[in-house]
Amino acid sequence: MASTSSTAAQDPGASNSEPVIGPATSTASGAAATGSATTDGTCGASNDGTVCGNWPQGSCCSMYGFCGDSTAHYGEGCQSGPCSQAPVVAAPGPSPAPANANPGSFKVVGQSGVPVMHAALMPNGRVVFLDKVENYTQLKLGDGYYAYSAEYDPATNEVAPLAYKTNAFCSGGSFLANGTLVNVGGNAPLTWLDPTVGDGFQGIRYLTRSSSDARFNGDDWVEPGNQLNMARWYASVQTMPDGTLFVASGSLNGLDPTVLTNNNPTYEILGTDGTTQGESITMPLLVKAQPYYMYPFLHLLNDGTLFAFVSKSAEIFDVAGSQTVKTFPDLPGSYRTYPNTGGSVLLPLSVATDWQSDIIICGGGAYQDITSPTDASCGRINPYAANSAWEMDAMPSGRGMVEGTLLPDGTVLWLNGARFGAEGFNLATDPALEVLIYDPSAALGQRWTTGARTTIPRLYHSVALLLLDGTLMLAGSNPDQMPVVPPATDPQGFATEFRVEIYTPPYLSGNNADRRPTDIILSNTILSANGQQLTITFTAPPNAQAAKVALYHGGFVTHALHMSQRMLFLAAEGFEVGKATAQMLTVTGPPNNNVAPPGPYVVYVVVDGVPGVGQFVTVA
Repeated sequence: MASTSSTAAQDPGASNSEPVIGPATSTASGAAATGSATTDGTCGASNDGTVCGNWPQGSCCSMYGFCGDSTAHYGEGCQSGPCSQAPVVAAPGPSPAPANANPGSFKVVGQSGVPVMHAALMPNGRVVFLDKVENYTQLKLGDGYYAYSAEYDPATNEVAPLAYKTNAFCSGGSFLANGTLVNVGGNAPLTWLDPTVGDGFQGIRYLTRSSSDARFNGDDWVEPGNQLNMARWYASVQTMPDGTLFVASGSLNGLDPTVLTNNNPTYEILGTDGTTQGESITMPLLVKAQPYYMYPFLHLLNDGTLFAFVSKSAEIFDVAGSQTVKTFPDLPGSYRTYPNTGGSVLLPLSVATDWQSDIIICGGGAYQDITSPTDASCGRINPYAANSAWEMDAMPSGRGMVEGTLLPDGTVLWLNGARFGAEGFNLATDPALEVLIYDPSAALGQRWTTGARTTIPRLYHSVALLLLDGTLMLAGSNPDQMPVVPPATDPQGFATEFRVEIYTPPYLSGNNADRRPTDIILSNTILSANGQQLTITFTAPPNAQAAKVALYHGGFVTHALHMSQRMLFLAAEGFEVGKATAQMLTVTGPPNNNVAPPGPYVVYVVVDGVPGVGQFVTVA
């Protein structure tokens, strides 16, 4: 277990760029090994011609100059050494998806105020938007400088500026048990543009809102000076069962990740108060996946371990023991994480399956350039199975930057992204405008349908998130180093997007909107994760046949990742079929914090597939 101190130099100029992975060396796969053996795990033409030899992690020198032994590591081939871990299953190509009988609809409802790079639904029902330091936003602060964060009220479609102290460019985030949103990492300051915002590489920012106390509404981000143990740009965060935050990966300086010294393949833990425990620990999964090691996918499993995925590789990681407890076959197909990010979702958990669930990963791409093809394939896996294997499926077309959002009816919406290119400034084209609707309970080959089509490209730096009323908010698309405002466009013809859209899913479209459960009252809004019961009263529509209760945590949304997102279907008894007057359900809450880590959640009552308006609760 290696620890690393925060000593890396930071380049202030890096804030104007992205950590671009350049073209891989063209050295033929299996080229003759003529150099000396590596001493640090780097190799190949860009590293003094060294070879891997008997390097413990594997003897293939990847096209990007790192030693290893998996497809997640070597991708298109080896400069030297063997490429012996070819996937046993080929990734399927695009598969048509029929039109959904009720496709839903899009509507523009407002302006975001700032370019939307990050977002979260807060316990007051409003959405916080967060961006990097820019030379233009629609909002200004009292000191005359632009605001780079905003609070959006879906009830009124009004937006208010928020201030922060350190640059939150490409940061991560999750919630503490008390409902405070913690945002971590970022990038260097742009003092020539805004001297009031400092270095964010090790920044920690806090935002508190309350479902019962409006005094916090409109308050700025709080930054008392706490810092991460190390610089982290593009770090992922997961709330753990004990209320701590697991913070993984990140660039040290925003420079070329094919250079070993720029990378931070470690994790650290923030305590329940959101301050670092002061140690960064090397995570071998991140080491072997370099340069594809940033913004890993993380999902908390029902035994308190993490499912971690990066590049093409996955494992179960025991945080308490700082060790890998299970590895999985590499996912066939292209790269799946930054800068060829696809989407990853922990499918809904249920008492009926003892809180076990599959994980699905869709989309991705081949390399970081506008010419990169994108991947249509999806891999779905049961991490609890004795011989876990990827079940392959496919979307109707390749898609990068596609993100999956869980819905209270148990389906998953996949939105945003592009059919060509990768993440990075001006590196994507052919926007993917259709909503894809995924039903995880359907048979393989019958899970996908196509929903409505938007007219607004949602490319790099876009978000989608579920609101209290069961609709989805879409915002962002800023594929530019600095905002490009209509009628101007960037070189690919795309402007910075400030329009906020609402997508109304099938379950609220047509006559379904009139069949919502109403008058929902919860007996308790603080739930102990010990099987505690609560009662919910509500009025069902006429001739209702079934009801279920969903407990949802939306987490922190950025770069197609929904950090800490999870949906639970709780045991609920007492529904009377066909009764249109007041109904009462007795609901059994989650059994422990492995299943539902502490923090803010939304309770949705779902009758015949149609959700009522959600209400915030706290899981303790």
